[in-house]
Amino acid sequence: MTEPIKTDVLIIGAGPAGLFAVFELGLLDMKAHLVDILDKPGGQCAELYPEKPIYDIPAVPYCTGQGLVDALMAQIKPFHPEFHLGEMVEKVEKIGDPQFRVTTDTGKVFEAKVVVIGAGGGSFQPKRPPIKGIEAYEDKSVFYAVRQMEKFRGKKLLIVGGGDSALDWTLNLQPVASHLTLLHRRDDFRAAPDSVNKMRALVAGGKMDLVIGQVTELEGDNGQVRAASVKDAKGEMSSLACEAVLPFFGLTMRRGPVANWGIALDEDQLIPVDTEKFETSVPGIFAVGDINSYPGKLKLILSGFHEAALMAQQAYHYVFPDKKLVFQYTTSSTSLQKKLGVT
Repeated sequence: MTEPIKTDVLIIGAGPAGLFAVFELGLLDMKAHLVDILDKPGGQCAELYPEKPIYDIPAVPYCTGQGLVDALMAQIKPFHPEFHLGEMVEKVEKIGDPQFRVTTDTGKVFEAKVVVIGAGGGSFQPKRPPIKGIEAYEDKSVFYAVRQMEKFRGKKLLIVGGGDSALDWTLNLQPVASHLTLLHRRDDFRAAPDSVNKMRALVAGGKMDLVIGQVTELEGDNGQVRAASVKDAKGEMSSLACEAVLPFFGLTMRRGPVANWGIALDEDQLIPVDTEKFETSVPGIFAVGDINSYPGKLKLILSGFHEAALMAQQAYHYVFPDKKLVFQYTTSSTSLQKKLGVT
C-alpha cells in the first residue's frame, strides 16, 4: 500500500482557477496539493496558448497566457503548494465526514478533507497515433509519457513526433538508451530551436538517428514491440528495430474519469454547483472554473477567480470545524500581510 499524502485540500487541475484557489485557501491557513496531467502548471494557458494575448483580466490591460501563469505562481509562492504533475486522478472516494481518498493513475494516494475540481474542460490526454493495433502495446512497450527515465535504460528507443515534448525527451533519454531514433514525418520541427540544434548535433556526431517518415505498423507479440514499419516520403517501406516507442502527437481534451467519482453531472457532462459556495452534489467536493455549471455561467478566467474565493470560505468550515471564520482584507489585515511576506 502506498502511504497516503495528507493535506487539507487537494486541487485537481493546476490551471488559473486551481492556482488562484491556492491563494484564497492559503490566506485561510489551508494547505493545498495540486494534481495535473500536464507536466507543468498553467492548464490551457500554458499548454495551448502561452503566447496568446489576454485582455480581460481585471486591472491587467494585457498579458500572455504564460505571463498570467507566471504571475499566479509568484502570487501563491508564500503558501508553498505542492505539485504532482504528469498524473491523472482516477478515483475519488469518500472515507469520512468530511474526508476523501484520492488515487492517481500512478498509484499515488491522497487523503484530504476537501477536494476542489479545477480541471477546466477536462483533462489533457495524449493523442493516440493512427497505427492499427497499437492498443495491444500501450503501457507495455508503447508509452505516451515518461514517468521514470530508468525504465528506458539500455533499450532501443523510437521517439515519434516533432514538437517540444518529442525533442525534450529525445535529449533527455539519448544518454540513457542503448540507441535512440527520432522519427518525424518531415525534416521541420515545431520545437524550440535550441532543442532542434542539439538534436541535430547528436545526429551529426553519430550518437542517435533521425528518420523522416511515418510509422504504419508495429511488429511484436504479447505487448512487446520488436520493430516499427516505416514509410518514407517516397512511399518506400523499411523496418526499424526498437524495444520501446514513445509517440508524442500532442494532447486532446477529454472529460476523463470524473463521471466515476460519484458527482452529479449535467447533460453536457459539466458539474452543477451552487453559486454561494460552488459546491457539487457531494459535500466537501467543489468545482471551480470551466468544468462547473450554473445559471448565468460565463467561461472566463475571472469567473474562476471569483468562484475560488467563495469556495475557500466554505472549505474553511470543513477543514477547521471548531474555528470561527473572521473575514479580513489583505489591504488592512497585518496577519494576512504577514502570511504574504509583505510586512
